[in-house]
Amino acid sequence: MNEKHNKLPLRVVLAAAGILLTGISIGFFKRSLFGVDPYQCFANGLANVIPIRFGTLYMLVNLVQLAVVFFLDRHYIGISTFLNLFLLGYIVEFSESFLAKLCPDPTLAIRIAFLIVGIVVTCIAAALYYTADLGVSTYDAIPLHISDRKPKLLNHVLPFRAVRIISDLICTGVGVALGARAGVGTVITALFMGPLISFFRRTISDPILYGRAKQA
Repeated sequence: MNEKHNKLPLRVVLAAAGILLTGISIGFFKRSLFGVDPYQCFANGLANVIPIRFGTLYMLVNLVQLAVVFFLDRHYIGISTFLNLFLLGYIVEFSESFLAKLCPDPTLAIRIAFLIVGIVVTCIAAALYYTADLGVSTYDAIPLHISDRKPKLLNHVLPFRAVRIISDLICTGVGVALGARAGVGTVITALFMGPLISFFRRTISDPILYGRAKQA
């Protein structure tokens, strides 16, 4: 606890960088035209039936989830939660608009590159603000809370990566049911975001904060 307290400025930087990179990466996802990550698929589905600005809708949906997380586990609510809540939707709008102007008619090769950047940067961003431990997005908090409860399937405890895959698949299904466009990018992230986030925590974010990979 003292180690974390002494590193508070660095944790704030990690949290802010994580939120900024998340918004930028979603812009890459959208411009790849291969489908967005599962939660954005869910949000886009809602946008199809609720005709208000995406950034505002994203904030309202997260406010509802914030109320749920507040009663489930307040530990996950912090600076990162509110940065995500009030800023992420608008960062996504800016990122997508900038990339559209920069590359209005991307070739297949550029779209593939955008998809790869979106996947990698999204997972690095999540690893950064998970490690910062100053709160997470309301969506991320739910699988983290479930994982902390050590859920079992066929007498085996499900690790975070498995819980995340299940929650991502549910979000993708709801988004598609509401008319959102899913694609190969959505499927890849639904299946691999959990494992990739765990990998980047071990190899990037934990070493940045602790000078080493944090012991489980």
